Amino acid sequence: MDRFSTTRELAGEQWRQDGRPLEAIRRIAPDETPIGFVYNGRPHAVVMATPADLEDLAVGFTITESIAELGDIEDVQVEERDEGMAVFVTLKPAAEQSLTLARKRSLEGRSSCGLCGVTKLSDAVRKLRAAETGLIVSRGAIQRALQALEGAQVLGKETRATHAAAWATPSGDLLLVREDVGRHCALDKVIGAALTDGLDPARAFILVTSRCSYEMVEKTAMAGVGLLVAISAPTALAIRKAEEAGLTLVALARADGHTVFTRPERIVEEVGA
Repeated sequence: MDRFSTTRELAGEQWRQDGRPLEAIRRIAPDETPIGFVYNGRPHAVVMATPADLEDLAVGFTITESIAELGDIEDVQVEERDEGMAVFVTLKPAAEQSLTLARKRSLEGRSSCGLCGVTKLSDAVRKLRAAETGLIVSRGAIQRALQALEGAQVLGKETRATHAAAWATPSGDLLLVREDVGRHCALDKVIGAALTDGLDPARAFILVTSRCSYEMVEKTAMAGVGLLVAISAPTALAIRKAEEAGLTLVALARADGHTVFTRPERIVEEVGA
């Protein structure tokens, strides 16, 4: 078995309240591995993530953490180490200053936390990039994208223990889906993949299967996307920061409907209505 595979089959003992005898079972669990980011030879951060699509993760993390722009990334190389995976990102010399100014982390970032290890309070909540205007999405497009995402989560269906993030067109078609044990890593992966492929963030919206914390709003805004749809509820800070960035935040998005919390002008009953 691959030491850094995305899933592992593990044994368990299942108990039921109805009095049935204990049952030995086998269950597929997602893997979680330390991923270390090294920029121009200097270690920068370690995150816990599912060891797949790591080039996408590196690009997305670089952009959403304001370390550098896409055009500043010259190369991304992934190496397996005894203790985890190392991702070496080579930036152009012109990006050295932004790398120096990027918020530092003294600890690893846990899969459940997007800000673990940030050393300064002023770096925890940053001013966000203003969202592009012009995007219009219908309620039906949001619902179609949600329905499509349910069937597109390959790792999620196998393990029931991962998050997903999707890149959708204004009509609700999913162009990319990425999955990870960490909601922030899934989002960084899909952002990295989309921008690497040259997709236009001003003509897209993002869906996430997790709760909508402030960091999810931040990463979406820093990617240049103007609409974020989350399955679970938002935090108060997420709503405030979305409003500040001019980002439309839709949450509590389920099969029976959704709730718009900020900038409702991007949402219409039908496109052209």
